[in-house]
Amino acid sequence: MTEKQQPIADKRILGRQGYGLIQLIHGHGKGKTTAALGQAIRCAGSGRKVTIVYFDKGGNDHYFERLALDKIENIDYFVTGRDRIDPVNGRFDFSITDIDKKEASRGLELTRGFLTSGEYSLVILDEINSTTDLGMLDSKLVLDALAQKNEDVEVILTGRDPCPEFLEAAHLITESKLERHYFYSGVKAREGLDF
Repeated sequence: MTEKQQPIADKRILGRQGYGLIQLIHGHGKGKTTAALGQAIRCAGSGRKVTIVYFDKGGNDHYFERLALDKIENIDYFVTGRDRIDPVNGRFDFSITDIDKKEASRGLELTRGFLTSGEYSLVILDEINSTTDLGMLDSKLVLDALAQKNEDVEVILTGRDPCPEFLEAAHLITESKLERHYFYSGVKAREGLDF
């Protein structure tokens, strides 16, 4: 869509009010998780309960936002996946293992409960797009879980490379476009800004 084109209304939700929609934040630019966390804080600030399922983001040393989330009463989060950063050389491990697939399945089982428990107004599935794209989890299983969610539960899906079915299911789609990134100039990830 060019900047001059007007978005087309989603006929599935014309006139709908309240929570219960599916948002999708994707793209190769920085800020997808950050945008979802902003939504989480806004929702929690309104007195509603939020949960975040971190897919493929195991470990504790690379996600300082969790220290802030620990201080917000209305936000719960659950971490799945292994720590992909080698503690010796700091390199990212891009391999996909059976452990990755088991962890992704564990995250989906948690998600199923959160979508139907009645406890949460907002459920964020962080990195679910890339988790399915990389074959750790079948996107059809995620779509099945979304189809079973309580009607008033809002969901945010984040990550690169969403499948076409996720794009079709979404009522709001935001793309984070990479135009320039300091990483490509040799700037290493910075604590508090990039992790």
